[in-house]
This record gives sequence, C-alpha cells and structure tokens, in this order.
Amino acid sequence: MKRKSTNYKAIDHLTTVFTARVKFNEADPLGIVWHGNYIAYFEEGREAFGREHGLSYLYIFENGYSTPIVNVVCNFKFPLKYGDVYTIKTHILNNISAKIIHAYEIFNQEGILVCEGETTQAFVDLEGNLSLYSPDFYENWKKKVNFK
Repeated sequence: MKRKSTNYKAIDHLTTVFTARVKFNEADPLGIVWHGNYIAYFEEGREAFGREHGLSYLYIFENGYSTPIVNVVCNFKFPLKYGDVYTIKTHILNNISAKIIHAYEIFNQEGILVCEGETTQAFVDLEGNLSLYSPDFYENWKKKVNFK
C-alpha cells in the first residue's frame, strides 16, 4: 500500500530548535530510549515552537480552543541512549485546512538523525465541538508571522 503524499511544505522561518538530555526514566534497562518517549519529545518541540512563535497552548486556550492530536507519524532511524543530548527541529507545515501540522527531526549529539515524524492537531472549541474552519485568531496569527 502506498502512502498518500500530503505535499505540505515546511515554512523555513517558522522553525524551532530545542536541545535536551535523555533522562534516566526515559530509558529501558538496556539504556535505550523507550519508543513511546519520542512522542513526548515531539511535544517538547511543539511547546518550544509555541513559545518562540506566539502559538502556545495557553494562547490557543485563551482564544477559546484546544488542539488535540488527531494523527501521529513516527519513523525511527537510530536509537538514543541514556545521557545522550538530542536536538529537536520543529517545523510547521503549510496547509489550508483547519488543522496544525508539525514536522519533527530529532538528532543526537553527533548530528545523526534518530527519528522524524509529524503530528496533526484539530481545532476543538471549549465545548468539545470540532471546528471545520480555521478560527479567526489562528488566521490572524498566520498573517502576523507571514505563514505562506
């Protein structure tokens, strides 16, 4: 089965780089990062992106929305180990739908790509209703940051 291409492009000036160290509780008994923690690393990248570019979860909530994850893609390339320093590059992808798509690349301290992935978030109002159109605050944010 062939995966359908989205053809969404990263917006170069809307990229964030975040660096951290693998903690003891993130590794299995062999010292290798448990696969589920990479999704948490994506979250770290999203939060860093939001702080840097003015699209934090708090800002979204203050505008009457939440953005639950509706899809995750995670491709493992090389293991991280306890004590490794890793860098997450988080990009936002250009799309016209009522959703936020982030792409991630995680590198180890030697610059080796260890994981890449993507998350999709939908807009849901505080009463739990799915928004079929991008909220006004998000469209205004896109104009402010030259989202093209």
